[in-house]
Amino acid sequence: MFTPTEEQQMLIDMMGKFAEKEIAPNILQWEEEGKFARHIFDKLGELGFCGMTITEEYGGGGLGYMTYAMVLEEGAIKTGGGLGFLPLHLAAATPIEAFGTKEQKEKYLTKMTAGKALGAFALTEPNAGSDAAAIMTSAVLRGDRYVLNGAKSFITNAGEAELYLVMAKTDKDKGANGISSFIVEKDAPGFIVGQKEKKMGLNYISTRGLTFEECEVPLANRVGEENKGFLSAMYALDGSRIGVAASATGISQAALNAAVSYAKQRYAFGQPIANFQIIQFMLADMETETVASRMLAYRAASMKDEGKKIAAAAAMAKRYATDTAMRVTTNAVQILGGYGYMKEYTVERYMREAKLLQIVEGTSQIQGLVVARELLK
Repeated sequence: MFTPTEEQQMLIDMMGKFAEKEIAPNILQWEEEGKFARHIFDKLGELGFCGMTITEEYGGGGLGYMTYAMVLEEGAIKTGGGLGFLPLHLAAATPIEAFGTKEQKEKYLTKMTAGKALGAFALTEPNAGSDAAAIMTSAVLRGDRYVLNGAKSFITNAGEAELYLVMAKTDKDKGANGISSFIVEKDAPGFIVGQKEKKMGLNYISTRGLTFEECEVPLANRVGEENKGFLSAMYALDGSRIGVAASATGISQAALNAAVSYAKQRYAFGQPIANFQIIQFMLADMETETVASRMLAYRAASMKDEGKKIAAAAAMAKRYATDTAMRVTTNAVQILGGYGYMKEYTVERYMREAKLLQIVEGTSQIQGLVVARELLK
């Protein structure tokens, strides 16, 4: 089940070789410097990975989410969170494809799929994260332009992105039914990018706040109908959660690989620690949960490709895979002992990255609510 086709395997191998050659040897240095490697995004565009799930009409690969999940997982196995900017880029692109005008697709989407414009998805605010309907950023139509006022926080790719998909209230009295989505260009008047956040991990991927002070956005840049932006946000998050689940699975696999290799080589009491039952049980649990994560991620991806509703499936996959990544990476650090705590052995970085994946795109607790609500309908 879920065995890659010949075409999928070719893309998996392409991503694996690229990640191993271009990202893996350099990511620790980028992490220390807090430097975003823009040339990696550029090269991913040249290879066709920046618009994997976007239709070929607008420069994308026209690939299904199953292929997307497999490719992202392979990238994470080779680099950990090294491709963490990509799912958020696609979260900004996919609503433009699904709900945008032909003009928006030709003007913006083609640049995003070609790797000429990095995207950012701007929903979270200082007082509105899990409760997306509580956002306070406002958008008021004045003539042929909307004027945005408010602030966003913890926006991945902010400061590096050329294009931002921004959610704002066009009717403050309607809650989720009063949100609209807008394409905001980086040089829009009144658009201010904040200081780069110093994070526990993934510091080479920029995370910043955004401020809108009488920010003018053309009416032509509204994506979809007015007050229908919440639909765009949920559409983006469903697809993005598949990407996060696949990435988390890749991180789990990478940590497991490191733990197995170390357990075979490390001797204690005259034999490899892999011979000790306690280590074997830990590795068995890590393997079982990693495989289960993969199955849940692939299940959600296949349902997406079949056109089925995936809110619960994507939430289940994201929740389980990211929680598993936290457990597996923590156990990998434990198995490596003192070496596991050292940066040069990488598993400590996997652990820090896994923690972030439990938070972004909706916390594990919020994913549980999504699943429960669907279950109790």
